[in-house]
Order: sequence, then C-alpha cells, then structure tokens
Amino acid sequence: MVTPRPLASIRWRKTAPLLAAQVFEYSSRWLRFALLISAAVVTQAAAAASQEISIWPGVAPGSEKAEQKEQVSVFPGGKANVIRNVTKPTVTVYLPDPAKSVGTGVIVAPGGAFRVLGIEAEGIDVAKWLNERGIAAFVLKYRLVETPSNDTLMWTQFTARMMATKITGTAGFVDDAKFGIADGIQAVKVVRARAKEWNIGVDRIGFVGFSAGAMVASYSMLDPSEAARPNFVAPIYGAPLGEVPKIPAKLPPVFLAYASDDSLVRDRIDAFYAALRKAGHHPELHVYAKGGHGFGMNKQGLSSDYWIEDLYHWMESLGYTRPVAE
Repeated sequence: MVTPRPLASIRWRKTAPLLAAQVFEYSSRWLRFALLISAAVVTQAAAAASQEISIWPGVAPGSEKAEQKEQVSVFPGGKANVIRNVTKPTVTVYLPDPAKSVGTGVIVAPGGAFRVLGIEAEGIDVAKWLNERGIAAFVLKYRLVETPSNDTLMWTQFTARMMATKITGTAGFVDDAKFGIADGIQAVKVVRARAKEWNIGVDRIGFVGFSAGAMVASYSMLDPSEAARPNFVAPIYGAPLGEVPKIPAKLPPVFLAYASDDSLVRDRIDAFYAALRKAGHHPELHVYAKGGHGFGMNKQGLSSDYWIEDLYHWMESLGYTRPVAE
C-alpha cells in the first residue's frame, strides 16, 4: 500500500528552489548595498585623512600686495603635477591610523627652485609612506617666486634659470627663499601648537625638505630661538644656498642625503656638512653613487631609491619610530 505524500510537502518541493533563489537575490542586493556604503565610508575617511590649514592668521606677512593666482602645472613630459604661484602658505595634515600612531610628526617641504613645488614625489608620497609607519606628516606649501601664468613661458624661463645656476651657482636663490624660510619656521610653530590635537609630542617634530625645501628645513633648525626649532631635521639633496650661515652651538640631530652625481647642489651640501662638523656637531651623511638631483620618492633602480629607509633607520636610532611608552 502506497502512503500518499502530504500536499504541503509536494508544494514545498516545488516552491523551495524558487524561494531560495529569491532569498539569494534579496541577500545579494543587500550585500551590494552594504559594499557600496562601505566604499563610500572608506572614501569619506580617506578624504578626511588630510586637511589643509593656513599657517598664518590672515595674509602672510610680505604678501599683502600679491596678485598672482596659485595654479597646478604639469611637469614637462607629463609625469607629475607641480604647484606654483603660491601666496597663501598652508600645511596639509596627513595622520596615520590611530592604532599605529607613534606620536611623531614630520613637516615635509617639497622642492622646485622656489618657483614650483614637486608636491607629489617630494610631498604627498613621502607623507603616505610615513603614515604607513605610524608617523604623522604635514606637507608644507610655502610661498614661491611669481612665475608667468602661461605654462610654456613659465617652463622656458624655469629651464633657463636652472641652466644659469649650473654656471653661476646657487647664491641667486637666497633672495628667492626669504618667504619660504619664514613659512617653514611658522609651520613648526603651528604644528607644535596643535600637537596634542594631532596626537604627536611637542618634542617629536621633525622637518624633511627637498632641494629648495631643504634650504627651508635647514633654516628652521637655525632659528635664533632654540625652543622654536624642530627636534630633528633632514635636508635631502639641499642645504643653505649662498654663504654658509653661522652654525649655533646647539642644534637638533641632522640627516643629510644626496647623490654624488648631483652637480647642482653637492658642493653646497659638502660645505654645510663641513661647517656642522667644525661647529662640533655630528650629522648623519649619506652620499649615494648615483641618483642625480630631485629623485624624491621616484624609483630609478639605484641605491638612492632607499634614502627614506635610511632616514627611517636614523629616526629609529633616535627613538622617533616607536611610542614614548615603549
């Protein structure tokens, strides 16, 4: 005798696959929605990770009559963007994951002959690298010499200026640097004043500068007020241009790095290093066989590619790569 199956069982067998498909589609929709929301949150978090703030209250001293408009230009060859005609100096704040923070902050000053700022390979890329290792970074956009708004004319003049520098030397940049130097000194004050807000120690503030930015960084540590100086300084392929300034008896630790085939500034760096040693200081010096001028975070397959690792190891020896409590 065959026992008839319950009607409900028969209906379930017919409808179960359909119901499962509907549940799967419904779940998939919610999953896609959740992923979209997560992506939006991540995007917003990334946008919030950096904040640009002015370093002077109101107009920067000396720029009251400046009329040039800040603009972004493409470096010849289309490889990178540069910023020029800066009249409103700022720092853009890049903070690490709070769980990784070591309580150290570094001001980063890009180079560009006081006419442009190599904001990517000598600014943002450096900041991100430091963030990954728990170090806060503050990319400094300092004031520059006015240049023509037309890109073609500007690059023609820029190239001529750099060619002339190879013949006449770098002393001509001294007058160009005055506003940038003032902005560098002010940036140290701003970062130190807001250190608690950014979870860094007031005695754990460094300054890394490249080329012209290295001159800005160098003068920040030569400030007459010892308390106003950064706690460590790293001029990368750069130094005070023109005559070597008077070296104070007390200075923060110094890290210098350049490539020996850098004909533009190597003599000035050597002179600065010699002056530091003569004054009784012991700067760290890294001279790479090749790399040219302006290598920044660009990879060339050379030992100079690893300058930032060398900088990090030097900072590690000073205790700036780990929290104070450790």
